[in-house]
Amino acid sequence: MAMSGGRDDGEPMMEMNTTPLIDVMLVLLIMFIITIPPQTHAVKIDLPQNTPPQNNAIDPVKNKLGIDAAGTIYWNGAPIDRLTLRQYLESTTKMNPEPELQFEPDPQTRYVVVDDVLAIIKRSKVTKMGFIGNERYGNF
Repeated sequence: MAMSGGRDDGEPMMEMNTTPLIDVMLVLLIMFIITIPPQTHAVKIDLPQNTPPQNNAIDPVKNKLGIDAAGTIYWNGAPIDRLTLRQYLESTTKMNPEPELQFEPDPQTRYVVVDDVLAIIKRSKVTKMGFIGNERYGNF
């Protein structure tokens, strides 16, 4: 190890040793970082609540499920989406006695949409279901 005590001519070093200064500054920086309280920003958001399906839309005797040519699903004449359809069907299977489900797709409806709705009905384990309006399919 070589140590320098100054120049070869015997004069003392004029540069300041900054290593202890840097060490002290790093220790102070770490202490300040630790003592700073964490930022607690809160954003208030009103999230939608999961509401159960309204039982007033479900008839206790029979419910009519229809699909128009555009692929819109109707429950007793009111347009609904697939999630609401699942909720309605789940509610009907829990009723005693289970209401009859009458399924009436439009003849011009794409088969994919009808197949998706039939799969939803099958997964919900509906036991009382009937197809109505089948006489319209005789011309196709």
